[in-house]
Amino acid sequence: MTSLSESKVYQGQFGEFTITPEDRQGVVVYRSALCVAAVCFALGTVGILWRGNDPLVLNMVSVLYLIFSLAMGVALATIHIYMAWLHRLLQIFWGMGSIAALWFGLQDPQPLALTVYNQPLALVGIGFTFAALTGIFFKESFCFNRFETKFLTFLVPVLMLGHLFGLLPVLWEQVLLGIWAVLFLVFGFRKTIQAIPPDIGDKSVFTYLKNKQKDSATLINP
Repeated sequence: MTSLSESKVYQGQFGEFTITPEDRQGVVVYRSALCVAAVCFALGTVGILWRGNDPLVLNMVSVLYLIFSLAMGVALATIHIYMAWLHRLLQIFWGMGSIAALWFGLQDPQPLALTVYNQPLALVGIGFTFAALTGIFFKESFCFNRFETKFLTFLVPVLMLGHLFGLLPVLWEQVLLGIWAVLFLVFGFRKTIQAIPPDIGDKSVFTYLKNKQKDSATLINP
């Protein structure tokens, strides 16, 4: 039996549309990936702040970062963004950051967290992953006007650039990292209880942009 949310017809900017089970599944995957990323980031932050000198903990943080990065990739594959070029740019950023993290992980015998801490220039590469995450926060703050994502859109680049250029005392970095972890968890939790249709957006816009792109391609290659 088709549920009401799946059979309901919505009026979009460029016409009517319905929400399919596949649409709903995509949103669930997106939110689940964000939650996994948030939990991994929070656990890694706890490990760094609590026992940042323990080699075993630092190695576990590296594993958590790997899971975090994979979850980010899934989230960026399933997120709904009207501007295709921005969506693609965030995916490219994630890819660049992931490649950089893999390179440092293979080249440097010490745990990744120590590499970033002792060699801030590593953020020139790895930081692209967090630029992609900032893009997600910006998109969510723009669409849903959430306090935590607005704050994170500002906090993440401040902490990244502050560490890169040595502008922040260690205590400030620790405080900002802790706030980041808490707000990321808040963001992930609030996504789980949000209605699904707003995350799908206006499907008529996606259809219009897709058809427009096809028309442009036809004109170029008749």
